[in-house]
Amino acid sequence: MKSKIAALTVLAFTALGALAQGSWPSHPVTLVVPFPPGGGTDTGARILAEQLSRKWGQTVLVDNRGGAAGQIGADFVAKARPDGYTILMGNIGTQAINPALYPKMNYDPDKAFAPITLVAELPLAMMVNPSVPAKTVKEFVALAKAQPGKLSYSSSGAGGGPHLAAEMFKDATGAYILHVPYRGGGPAIADLLGGHVQLSFMTVLEASGHIKQGKLRALAVTSDKRVSALPDVPTLAESGLPGFNSISWIGLLAPAGTPREIVDKIAADTRETISREEVRDKLVGLGAVPGGTTPAQFTSLIDNDRKRYAQIIREHKITVN
Repeated sequence: MKSKIAALTVLAFTALGALAQGSWPSHPVTLVVPFPPGGGTDTGARILAEQLSRKWGQTVLVDNRGGAAGQIGADFVAKARPDGYTILMGNIGTQAINPALYPKMNYDPDKAFAPITLVAELPLAMMVNPSVPAKTVKEFVALAKAQPGKLSYSSSGAGGGPHLAAEMFKDATGAYILHVPYRGGGPAIADLLGGHVQLSFMTVLEASGHIKQGKLRALAVTSDKRVSALPDVPTLAESGLPGFNSISWIGLLAPAGTPREIVDKIAADTRETISREEVRDKLVGLGAVPGGTTPAQFTSLIDNDRKRYAQIIREHKITVN
């Protein structure tokens, strides 16, 4: 009798899994962006949400929940019902950097999420307001050294990828530039556009439009190769900082405990979506490198970057207030 009950239980769970995969989604899905509108994570989320809404026949709602370097939005998803209807557009900051910077978090970053897929890698651009006279990285370093403490840079938040890239740049060049953190990439770029700060390291995805319109001047990109969206902009390695490489990324995560069938479906549908020529062209045109990994591959990326940035944070003695 026990063996029959066990067999029936297995069959029941198998049927439920198949049902979940076959009927999901049956109502709108919420994609939480843990930053304000306008940044690279938000831009990528809106491109993906539009495409997945068409594919699923259900609206994918982008819900911006900024604050605490992405922890507020991430915590909201970590505590959401694990049914696939609330997912996170995380990034390198929320998943790989924050755990090394914040010893006390409201959720366990190792156990709170089920990684789904890498959506895109996001090279950063080193940009200045056009009022800054420097036209090259070398000229900017000379300007900063001539006016120590007079120049400032904005970031999407203390401890994020842009913040770490700027601190690595300062250490590599010996230039002192004041850090002004914001609650997301959108506000950080707004004050750079307004001339309230002189410099920013931001994703090409969120900045390429302003650069092409002449509203911002790109001095370099942080990837090891030039970015197709900005082919005339040199890398920092080409600009006298050999080996400099610091890129961000965005990816989908579900609350831990979300059925594997749903995680795999979202991953497969996202991979298919970003493999379409029109979507890839849009992402590449904005300066992103389209992803599309399995959940296991994305988990490995997060783990490796967490170790890498923990070492960078220790070596550069980076802390947050």
